[in-house]
Amino acid sequence: MKHVLILAAFALAAPAHSFAQTLKPAQVPAAAKATFKAKFPAVKTNTWEREGDKFEAGFKLNGKMMSAVFTPAGELLETETDMLPGQLPAPVRATLARDYQAYKVREAATIVAATGTTTYEAEVSKGGKTQDVLFNADGTLVKK
Repeated sequence: MKHVLILAAFALAAPAHSFAQTLKPAQVPAAAKATFKAKFPAVKTNTWEREGDKFEAGFKLNGKMMSAVFTPAGELLETETDMLPGQLPAPVRATLARDYQAYKVREAATIVAATGTTTYEAEVSKGGKTQDVLFNADGTLVKK
């Protein structure tokens, strides 16, 4: 019985590494926190998560849920703003309707890289499996 409990504990812990890890502000590099405050001075409260070697701040700004991804050195890599799936650009919605017609679009977002490049993310699900797909504004697939 003891072996079963130990195996169950390992089985439950193993997938935890593939998900973002919620952090306390003290666990976030000072440079990332400083850049966040400089870029988003109106934001008074936010959450922090670690995704691999990057740090993601989640927050609400102007009534919209957003996130910003930083390097430990404080470089802003991208921002993501949630949107309704119906607000995706028409070419993106057309590609989803054509290539993902068997899927349900659950969430959508606009992603702006530090370089200024904008992509659109759609979270789609089918048969209990969910995936994110990225598109350019013209509806071309960026990656699955």
